[in-house]
Amino acid sequence: QVQLQESGPGLVKPSQTLTLTCTVSGESITADYYYWSWIRQPPGKGLEWIGYTAYNGNTYYNPSLMSHTSISRDTFKNQFTLQLSSVTPEDTAVYYCARKITGAFHFDYWGQGTQVTVSS
Repeated sequence: QVQLQESGPGLVKPSQTLTLTCTVSGESITADYYYWSWIRQPPGKGLEWIGYTAYNGNTYYNPSLMSHTSISRDTFKNQFTLQLSSVTPEDTAVYYCARKITGAFHFDYWGQGTQVTVSS
């Protein structure tokens, strides 16, 4: 059974860097051909894909967010991490990590999500 669990601060001040970690169990993040994504949902809005780290270490970001987004991974801990710099209140959202396999239309496993509020 694959499980994903987000962790990180629930409150971040404007202009700071938000760091969230997704810990994966039941599957290696280096296993072919999975993509490990970060997705968020601001209050009252739809889901927004942020970016992914792939099984081979490649990363790809939503062009609208890539200027202040970074996704890294720790293969020994089987974790991947989101860093969002210079946050504003518009970055307030529930943040999810999720898995998708090459060619699939949908994410097959999701974390439960973690609320992040950007406020002074």
